[in-house]
Amino acid sequence: LLKAWKKALPNVDRSKVEVVVCPPALWLTSFTESFEGLGFGVCAQNCGKTDAGAFTGEWTAANLVDLGLKWTLLGHSERRSLYGETDEDVAEKVGKCQEAGLGVILCIGEKLEEREGGKTDEVNKRQLAACLPKIKDWDKIVLAYEPVWAIG
Repeated sequence: LLKAWKKALPNVDRSKVEVVVCPPALWLTSFTESFEGLGFGVCAQNCGKTDAGAFTGEWTAANLVDLGLKWTLLGHSERRSLYGETDEDVAEKVGKCQEAGLGVILCIGEKLEEREGGKTDEVNKRQLAACLPKIKDWDKIVLAYEPVWAIG
């Protein structure tokens, strides 16, 4: 994939395309150094909903900006299902990222039983609606439809 990207890079209009990879937090800085020359950005997989303080293990939006990152992933189905993140939690995180100038790839999507129950639109609207009041700069938001039932 990287070889193909290097070959295509001269033909890519970077004003129209931005590519990011989302490595585990352990490798954020080394990936940033390695991928910069390839035209890739590096995106955190998560961001805390707090500001600076005693929140062991959390990365604040300001921390990610300090690392030189421009993007973070929020609302991923694993964070919602395994860590109990609510729509309101995701919205708080979106607000912190907006305040810090950090871009957000905002994941929304329904579970299989919600899809089969005809609730796809309802779930996606609910997840997005929670975040709408926090979004001030749409240039820093990418919506990622991530139907949980389609993840392998």
